[in-house]
Amino acid sequence: MDSFIDFDTSLISKISTAKSIRDQHGKGASYLKALPPDAVLFADCEEDVISAVKSCYRSGTPLIPFGSGTSLEGHVAAPLGGLSINLSNLNRILSVDVDDFTCRVQPGVTREQLNRHLKGTGLFFPVDPGAGATFGGMVATAASGTNAVRYGTMRENLMGLRIVLSDGSVINTGNKSVKSSAGYNLTQLFCGSEGTLGVITEIQVKLSAMPERLLAGKAVFSSIEKAVESVVELKKMCLSISRIELLDELQLKAINKYLQTDYLESPTLFFELSGSAVSLEAEVGELKSCFKFHGCRNFQFSFDSKEREALWKARYAAHDASSAFYPKAEPWSTDVCVPISKLPHIISITQKKIKASGIFGAIVGHVGDGNFHVIFSIRDANDLKVAKKINGEMIDLAIKADGTCSGEHGIGMGKRDFLAEQVGSSIDVMKRIKQTLDPKSIMNPQKIFI
Repeated sequence: MDSFIDFDTSLISKISTAKSIRDQHGKGASYLKALPPDAVLFADCEEDVISAVKSCYRSGTPLIPFGSGTSLEGHVAAPLGGLSINLSNLNRILSVDVDDFTCRVQPGVTREQLNRHLKGTGLFFPVDPGAGATFGGMVATAASGTNAVRYGTMRENLMGLRIVLSDGSVINTGNKSVKSSAGYNLTQLFCGSEGTLGVITEIQVKLSAMPERLLAGKAVFSSIEKAVESVVELKKMCLSISRIELLDELQLKAINKYLQTDYLESPTLFFELSGSAVSLEAEVGELKSCFKFHGCRNFQFSFDSKEREALWKARYAAHDASSAFYPKAEPWSTDVCVPISKLPHIISITQKKIKASGIFGAIVGHVGDGNFHVIFSIRDANDLKVAKKINGEMIDLAIKADGTCSGEHGIGMGKRDFLAEQVGSSIDVMKRIKQTLDPKSIMNPQKIFI
């Protein structure tokens, strides 16, 4: 606590050194061990953040931004101790401009909170990583989710940021314009920087119009290859697909057990189309024909909102269902993304490796954009060893296919070695940027690279 002595007196009452609080802030939703900070600041305003950052800069104290704690690659861990800044109280929706399709929020606002606020405006925010993620965390990890196939990721929906740099100075990036060719794109530099370059205190994002109608359904296949091959074909068709998600047979088995549902335990695509009622009726016939050509053996769809909600409730339960399959096991969700043409082959190889290993590894994926996850259930040291081996092989396949080691989870501590393998010598440029903006290396140290 010595390094916090020179903090402004107004901050001292907001800092906790209780072990339970520190432990909570040293581990996200990953298998990686907890590395707690020395203290946690519950910031109430931007001034708190600025004051804390300036104090940490003077003393060289490590500083780790914290949102909802749902990150999956050790982003919130404090390997060198220091101060965790909890931003959940910075949860105000600052402005909504309906005519310009934009809004400004503080980093502690969640997607669900914003969309409740937007009810009645005809607009919504589409990026959907789930798990109660905050906007600060979504920007920090360049998050994505189920809607990316139509609406894009956080990067495509981000317009500007307000950021406290490592010395406590504040910058604003971006504006309300939908395009700009004015200088370096600093907004995108900080998107995906995982708190290693500054602390985000305001975020400006695009909003989208609510679709007139939604149609959701599922298509069941005899093999995972056939399911994904149908998606590759769908991408060549001009259909208004909002979401298309893959769940393998093991994932559906876990969901059935967890939710007491009766889904067929066979590779299944959950899909959603959005548009007018007339256009959707026509498109669902094209969708069905494509699925049937690729061996679909069961096809269902509905306009009913309750049936649609039940379908996506099952999809959103994937992580919790896998975690609960072995009650005392630790979940580990992996993440790769590849060119969609390579997806059937890589998913098929990965599933065969999992089945041969004998450990629990359910596959779920945002297959419309080439992104998939394996959710391992780790019971012991041997499971972890096997899962690490499969994860490494999966990432190697992705990189060789000109894909990425992380589609949406970020790098954190868990994928530092894989990032170096993927980007090669350009990692040196990243390190030079880090050194320029954070000369004392206090901002979320040992994340992305060392």
